[in-house]
Amino acid sequence: MEKAPVIAAIDIGTNSIHMVIASINQRSVLTIIDQEKEMVRLGQSGNDMKYLHDDAMTRGVQAIKRFGKLAENQNAKIRAVATSAVREALNKEIFIKRVKEETNINIEVVSGVEEARLIFQGVSHALPINEKNALVVDIGGGSTETVIGKFGKIKFAHSDKLGAIRLTKQFFDNQNYTKQNINEIRKYVIGEWTPTLNNIKNVGFDLAIGTSGTILSLASLSLIENGENVPDFLNGYSVPTKNILKVISKITKCKNPDEISKIPGMDESRSDIILAGAIILETFINELKIKQILVSPYALREGIVFDTYEKMLEIEEYHHLSNLRFETIYDLAHRYNIDMQHAEHVKEISLKLFDELKQYHNFTDYEREILECASLLHDIGYWISHNQHHKHSYYIITHSDLPGFTNDEGEFIGNVARYHRKSLPKKKHSNFVSLPEETQSKVGVLAGILRIAEGIDRRQKQYVKGVEIEKNSSIQIKLLPIDSKVDLDIEIWGANRRKQLLADSLKKSIEII
Repeated sequence: MEKAPVIAAIDIGTNSIHMVIASINQRSVLTIIDQEKEMVRLGQSGNDMKYLHDDAMTRGVQAIKRFGKLAENQNAKIRAVATSAVREALNKEIFIKRVKEETNINIEVVSGVEEARLIFQGVSHALPINEKNALVVDIGGGSTETVIGKFGKIKFAHSDKLGAIRLTKQFFDNQNYTKQNINEIRKYVIGEWTPTLNNIKNVGFDLAIGTSGTILSLASLSLIENGENVPDFLNGYSVPTKNILKVISKITKCKNPDEISKIPGMDESRSDIILAGAIILETFINELKIKQILVSPYALREGIVFDTYEKMLEIEEYHHLSNLRFETIYDLAHRYNIDMQHAEHVKEISLKLFDELKQYHNFTDYEREILECASLLHDIGYWISHNQHHKHSYYIITHSDLPGFTNDEGEFIGNVARYHRKSLPKKKHSNFVSLPEETQSKVGVLAGILRIAEGIDRRQKQYVKGVEIEKNSSIQIKLLPIDSKVDLDIEIWGANRRKQLLADSLKKSIEII
C-alpha cells in the first residue's frame, strides 16, 4: 500500500501561529503526528491593522522557523497560510520576504472568504454534518468567519473585521472594563455584524458549530462552571448556550484581565482578550437565537491539510485544475460572458506550448494550472470595455472572490492575464513589481506563452488545430491549419508579433511559421 502523504499546515493568525503535522490515508482519515502553537500576537494594532510591528514579525519568523524544522523531521510537505493580520498589513511583503529568506517557507495570504471555506473543510471532516445546513463560526484575533454549507458545498461564507485582539485594542486598550465601554463594544459588534447575521438568517441553518480558541475556551469554562469534567478532546461536544452566556456574564462583571484570569479554568494567556471575543460570541448566540452549539478544535489548519491533500491527488491524477478551482474559474468566466470557444482554444494551445517547452522553463503542474486559469480568463476585461481590456482583466480577477485560490494566486493569475497583449511587464507597473522576483520571472514565461496562443487565434475562428514544435538552437513553432484550404497568414502574423516576451524570458530565438 502506498504510504500516506505527510502534510504540515501552518496557520499564521493574528493571535497565534499553529502547526499541525498529519497524514491522510486513502479513506480520507486524518492522523495527527504532531501539533504546536505559539502565541506571537502579530496583530497588535486595533481597528484597521495596517502594520506589522518589527518585534511581532521577529516573533513570527522565529516561530515559523522552529515549526519548519519540526516539519522537516517528519519529511512533511509544508503549507503556510496567513490570515487577517498579514492580509491587512501594508508591510506584509516585508514579513513574507523575511520568512522566505530565513526559513525557505512560502506564505500564502488568503482572503476572508477562502479562510472561511478552509475552516468549513476542516470542520466537515471532523463532524458528521454533511446532510445538514451547518453554520460554522470561528472567532479569531483579527476577524470572525461565518460559513454555511451542506454536502461539502458552501452556501454562504463571509469574513468580518471583528476579532478578539482587534476589538480589545479598540475598546479595552487601557485594560479597564466599565459598563460604558462594554455597552459600546456590544453596540459596535451588532452594528458591524447585522448585515452578515441577516444573511445567515435568510440562508438558514440546522445546527451551529464553533471552532478555535475563543469558543473552545468559553465552552471549557462553561463545563467547569456547571461542575462537569472537561474532555481532553472537545470535538463534537454539544454545549447549551445558556451555560456559555452565564460564563460570559461572569466575565463582563470583571474589572480587568487580572480578575478574569482568576476564573477557574481560565487560560491566563488569553485573559486579556477573552472579553472582546466573548461579546462577539454573545452577539452570535443572541441574534441568531441559538440554543445549542457544537464545538470542534478542527478548523483552519486541518482544512489546509485536507485541501492540500485533495489538490495533490487531483493534479497528480488529472494534470489540470482541481474540482473546486475548476468550478471557480468557469463560474467567473460564465458570469462575465467570456467567449468560451475562443478561451478554450487559447487554453489548449497555451498548455500544448507549456508542455512542449518544459525543458526550457522547468515548471511544474502548479504553474501549468496558473496558465490554464489565466488562459480561460484573459479576455474577462471585455465586460468593462474593449479598450485596455487586458488591464480590466487584471482588475476583475484580483478583485473577485476566488474559492480555492489564495490572494497571491489571484495576483499571479491576474498578472499573467494582464500581459496577454500590449505592454510587456515593466518595473514601473505596480501590479508587477509588487510580486516576488521568482513570481515575476514566472509571469514572464507564462504570459509569453499566452501572448503567442492569443496571437495564434487572432481572428477567434479556431483556424489552427494544433502546433508542432522543433527545438534546436532556436524554437520553431509550426501552425497546423484546421483545413488545407485555410490560409494562416493572419495567425502567423499575430503570433510573431507577440513572441518577444517569451523569447526574452526563455532567452531563445522563436519563429512561428
